[in-house]
Formats: sequence, structure tokens, C-alpha cells
Amino acid sequence: MNKKQLHHLVPSYNKNLFRQDFIAGLTLFVMLIPQGMAYAMLAGVPPEMGLYASTIPLIIYAIFGSSKHLSVGPVAVSSLLVFTGVSVFAEPGSAEYISYVLILAVMVGFIQLLLGLFRAGFIVKFIPHSVLSGYTSAVAIVIGISQIEHILGINLGNYLQVQVILLELFNRLSDVHFTTVAIGLASILLLFIFKKIHPRIPGPLLIVLLSIGAVSVLGLEDTGIQIVGDVPGGFPSLVFPNLTLDNVQLLFPMALTIALIGFMESLAIAKAVASKEKYTVKPNKELKALGLANIAGSFFQSFPVNGSFSRTAVNHETGGATQFTSVITACGVLVTLLFFTSYFYYLPNAVLASIIIMAVYKLIDTKQMKYLFKVKPFEGWVWVFTFFVTLFVGIQWGIILGAVFTLLLLVRRSAKPNVVEVGYLEEEQAFRAVNRFPGAKTVKNVLLIRIDSNIHFANINYLEEEIKSLHLEKPEAKWIMMEMSGVNDIDTVAARSLEEIVERFQRKGISFWFANVKGQVRDTINKTGWEKHLEEQVSYLPLDQLLKEKGINDFSKLAKSPKHDAYDDYMI
Repeated sequence: MNKKQLHHLVPSYNKNLFRQDFIAGLTLFVMLIPQGMAYAMLAGVPPEMGLYASTIPLIIYAIFGSSKHLSVGPVAVSSLLVFTGVSVFAEPGSAEYISYVLILAVMVGFIQLLLGLFRAGFIVKFIPHSVLSGYTSAVAIVIGISQIEHILGINLGNYLQVQVILLELFNRLSDVHFTTVAIGLASILLLFIFKKIHPRIPGPLLIVLLSIGAVSVLGLEDTGIQIVGDVPGGFPSLVFPNLTLDNVQLLFPMALTIALIGFMESLAIAKAVASKEKYTVKPNKELKALGLANIAGSFFQSFPVNGSFSRTAVNHETGGATQFTSVITACGVLVTLLFFTSYFYYLPNAVLASIIIMAVYKLIDTKQMKYLFKVKPFEGWVWVFTFFVTLFVGIQWGIILGAVFTLLLLVRRSAKPNVVEVGYLEEEQAFRAVNRFPGAKTVKNVLLIRIDSNIHFANINYLEEEIKSLHLEKPEAKWIMMEMSGVNDIDTVAARSLEEIVERFQRKGISFWFANVKGQVRDTINKTGWEKHLEEQVSYLPLDQLLKEKGINDFSKLAKSPKHDAYDDYMI
């Protein structure tokens, strides 16, 4: 560790900062022990791997990350993605399965590290928030339903489509183990009560301790409830993931998905806290830090990790000041691995499932969906589409198909640009769309049109039809002038088609002019031959100035004209 990295980890460190970090670190440790084991179960790996994932990766991120508060470690969404990506190739919990998980972790790390080195942090901007919100909400439901089997004490198989899980559940209701159900429901109820009493009460740890005590004292393991069993202790041994070309090709799609989703989740929560504390989080540095954490973790039997929403919030609320909190948390987990793993033998799986359910239900964000429909229905439908694809098709398809659906909607929207007739609004002395400003004045023999979009091959036919439609509503118009300030680009197909449109109107004796044409648009249309035939029809002047130049109108007089008929007098 060089001086710069040390200074990042402990900038101007003092006893006060250490006290804050120590309290926050112990609090996170208390949260992370049960969560780490629960998320390991969700990922389909032994519970000790959840503890391994809570040690080395935390220390590596603390050294290289740019956030002072982000709590890295096992999280629900990434754990479920691990299960989704690997369970199709190997039996969860088997040696082959664990080998694939470690390969997946190192691949996720390398992808994130390479993206960071190539300064590709900007790529997150290409996945809309509506897609991420819909995806996260659906995944939270999938995670919750997938844990029902542990609450009911039955085996539902390795399914992740909600409808399949529910059908399987219906078929196996007769196998429900009622002692397990009682433990699971009691755990959920107690977690809810502890949360209501005070958010800082370490409910998960208390539930773990109470359930272990109850099972061991009452001998409930003999009744058939599923327990964790032996948890190997000691420092995680060094392993080398079996990276081969076949394995890389097999796991790359899921590795890319986990790398991007993990980074986006981490960046979102890190930025939220950083904005409150008035410091900057650097996306590319975050990518490199997460990448190194996952790479290093894979060599110590860790599955993929990223930033946790709940633990980061707790870290901030309890006064954590620097990433030294993560070091303290990791040290606490290491002490547990060395001396206390035997105490988890009687821990019921139903308790871990209840911890997962209570942790993820807050990710279901229907308020965001309602907000999107209220503000921008386009984004609301993207949310809904992504949500249902993730829920019923599969979580590995949610973001991909959500992004594709967004792209298709954008293409559809761009194929039907906003084309409106404009008129002169006297009180503002400006041109406004007549459909929004009924008071905007128009005249019979002049048609003023505004297009609010770039013009390209996909929308030129629609533009032509809109121009024809507007002219049919005003057939006596002998002048058509198109306001082009909203057009930043035009392609060659559209330029030639637009030239043909102009010429067809000219053959009917109708003059066609273009106002406010930007330089880059003029460059393109001139290269396609406009300057030879239509040079006089194109102007960079604003609409009002071009009208004056053509002798069509004197707007200084128009602005004083109180009647529509007087306005007609100024028009040719």
C-alpha cells in the first residue's frame, strides 16, 4: 500500500474518527454475519462462503474505492444472479458448482477492472433508470418467492420463474413441515417488530442467536427441520479458479450481467450518500476497486460481491466516516471464522430465508412506477415491461430485454416526430404551436410548420404525410415555411426525400422555405445537391426575420394589431 492509498483510507485520522468507524464497523459486522450466510444460501453455495465473501473483498475495496461509506459484500440480487447463471450447468452446492462460482467471481472482477482501466464508467448511462427500477423490483419478488421453500420446509427445485415456482408450490402443499413454518413466520414477525421498535436493533443477529438456542435446547433438529449443520472454520484457503476458454464462454453472459448490475447498484448508493456528505465518487475508480475486490475474493473462495444498499445506509446512519469501517467489519468476520463457526450448527435455514425476505422486500418500488406513469408514461411502460419479463421469463433476460424494449420505443418515437403548425402569439411576440396556444394567430394563405426532431430515413415519410395533412387543412396556403431550429441532423436519404417533397409543392405553385436551418444540417443538404436547386429556399435566419426578408409580414405592426383580420392584411 503506497502513501496515497493509505491517505485515502485514513485521511487525517484521529481518535474521534476511529471511534465512529469502530462503532459503525461493529454494527455492520453484526448485520453481515447472518446476511452473508443467508446470501450464500441464496447463491447456492455453503454458508461459510458468505463469510469468506465478507473478508478479503471488503479490505481490497477499502484500499482502492472512492466512496467513504459504501459497504461491499454479499448482496441479494448478485447472489440470485449467481444461482441463475451457474445452476443450469451444475448442481448447487456441488464441487463443480462451487468451481463455476469462483470462475464467475474472477470473470466479474476482470470485466469491472477492464472497464475501469478503459474509463468506461459512462456505459451505465445507456441503461435507463426505469429499466433498473423495474428489474430490481421484480428480482426482489423472485428472491422472496424463491425462499418460500425454506419457510415451508419443502423442496421446490431450481426454478426462478415466478409462475413455475407457484405451480410447484401448489403441487407440494401436502409436504409442508409445520414446525419449520412456525420458525420461519416467527422469525419474520420478530424481525418486523425489531425494525419497528428501532432500526438500529440488530434484529437478524438476535433472531439467529434465539433460533440456534431454541433448536439446540428443544432438540428441534430431530423433528425434521433443515439446519445449516457443520460450518468449516478457519481462514479461507487460497484457491485458483479453473479459467479455461470453455468455462469463460459458458459463463461470460452472466458475468457481464453481474458486473454491470453490481457496478450500477454500487454506484447508485455510493453517489446517494456522497451527495449528502459533499464529496465526489469516481465511477471509473469504483469499477477498478470492485473489480480488484472480486478478483482477490475469488482466490479466497468468495462469490461475486458489490455494494449493499441496506448496509451502506446503516454505515452512514451509525456515523461511519471512512472505509476503515470495512476493515473493522472484515476483521470481525475473520475472528468469527477462526473461533465461532461451530455455534452456527443448529441455525435453521428458515431463519436465513426470513432474513433474506425482510431484506429484499424494500426493493419493490411500485411508487417509482406510479411516478413514471404520472410524469412520463413512456418510461412507465418500460418499467412494466422490464418488471414482467424479469418476473415470468427470467432474471437473466430482464435488463437485456428491457433495454431492447426501450430502444424500440425510442425508434418508434423518432419515427413519428412532433410536427405542428405554429402561429404568432401577440402577447409574447413569438411563434407558438397552435395546438398548445389557441390564441396564436394564423392566416389562410401561409402555413408555418415546426418539426421538433432530427430528420432521417425512418421518419421522412411520416414528416411528408404530416405536411400534406396540415396543407389539406389549409388548402388555400400558397406559402409553406418550415421552422428547423429543432433539427440538429439530417441523413442523405431524408435530404433527398425532402428535396422531392419541396419540388412537388413547387410544381403546384406553392413556395416552400426553410428557416433557422443549423450549419451542420446546411452542410449535409448542400452536399446532396440542394445548393444547385434549392439554395434560396434554405436560410439560417429565424422565422420572423425570414418572413420579413421575403416581404410576407411586418411583425412590428402585427404585434399592435388587435384583430385577426388586421393580421391578414399584412400577409401576401
